[in-house]
Amino acid sequence: MQKILIVDDEPSVRDSLRMIFKKDYEVIMAGSAEEALEKALSEEPDLILLDIIMPGTDGMEVLKEIRPKYPLVPVVMLTATKTVRTAVEAMKLGAYDYITKPFDVTELRLVVQKALESRELKIEVRRLQSEVESRYHFDGIIGKSKEMREIYSIIQQIAEKNSTVLIDGESGTGKELVARAIHYNSPRRDKPFVAVNCAAIPEPLIESELFGHEKGAFTDAQSRRIGRFELAHQGTLFLDEVSELSLPTQAKILRSLQEREFIRVGGMKTIKVDVRLISATNKDLEELMARGAFRADLYYRINVVPLTIPPLRKRKEDILLLAQHFLDKHGGPGKKITPEAMDILIAYDWPGNVRELENIIERVVVLSDRDTIDPADLPPSLETHSRVELIKEVLDGRIPFEDAEREFEKDIILEALKKSNYVQTKAADLLGISRRMLKYKMDKYGIERMPGN
Repeated sequence: MQKILIVDDEPSVRDSLRMIFKKDYEVIMAGSAEEALEKALSEEPDLILLDIIMPGTDGMEVLKEIRPKYPLVPVVMLTATKTVRTAVEAMKLGAYDYITKPFDVTELRLVVQKALESRELKIEVRRLQSEVESRYHFDGIIGKSKEMREIYSIIQQIAEKNSTVLIDGESGTGKELVARAIHYNSPRRDKPFVAVNCAAIPEPLIESELFGHEKGAFTDAQSRRIGRFELAHQGTLFLDEVSELSLPTQAKILRSLQEREFIRVGGMKTIKVDVRLISATNKDLEELMARGAFRADLYYRINVVPLTIPPLRKRKEDILLLAQHFLDKHGGPGKKITPEAMDILIAYDWPGNVRELENIIERVVVLSDRDTIDPADLPPSLETHSRVELIKEVLDGRIPFEDAEREFEKDIILEALKKSNYVQTKAADLLGISRRMLKYKMDKYGIERMPGN
């Protein structure tokens, strides 16, 4: 039940207000400024009804002291004499509203109800803002590898600046997550972050989507539409898959960036806009530029600060952290991945990067009701793909044959140990070698006698 603190030096007023609210709220009462400050601290009320005229310290002084300490608690001022000057002063000091004695009970109930709803809304906004800032703070991006530590460092350096950023990386590496981290660590964090997937918008609609249109600008324009540039005013505009933009659209974007203004489709008025642009691509823009498919002047405009996100196969030491993070996210705390299953995840090449890893973990959680995830829970294609990739890397000259041979032999030994429940004599029999030779090879490849031991 929500708490209301009633502050008035007249016992009859306090009792009247208590009778009005006692059925719906927990009522706390104070007869002086000193008692009000003490009750506000000890009882933590959700709303305060505060009389202005009191002996000693008046309600205005109490409001001045309460407001900075309890910014989310609405304060409704009570007085027998309503003047414009007093009302204005109270509102300037942060009062939610102003009620005159004798009270209209219906009006008073409505004001209190609206004030409490306003408080709940502010609390929810703060919670969501805190959640968003926590999620997109660069410390919240999962990874401890050298490559990711470098990304954190760059985000920290560029977030406070206003420079345009071009994020390059394969599909699924988390380019939008990095863009949001830059925004939520910048001075623009309290302004909009507007994301546009350029590849998902048909070419005839892209200009209207970015710059908006006026009513009647074209057949289906039934009303004015505000574009993404305008929505991102004073915030950040994120253009994902910027390589998919046509040359005419690229020219319009370049002009809006240079002039910091644009005109809606079908409009005449020039609209000024203050936007920080972050772009992302999974294609080689320099190659597209050489082929005439991407404007050189736009490339140099958006590529002031380049940032490359490494693919997951280049930072395999982060796979364990990511897998456990997604396991907690989709399966709840307590679920674990066995060392054998983790070996498979680490060996896999992850062409779909972090997004693919999350999808697989979510699928495994949905299909398994056990607390541990083992190799049988993983898609068989993970192991098959890893071996095919190993062969391909050898034939392409990316890794020496000897390295592949060692990797393959290690995999066979691990498989034999798993099938024999790590009984070395049985594993040696399966492989057709002596136990002594098996132990030698296990030491050579750093294979534990039993996982976890």
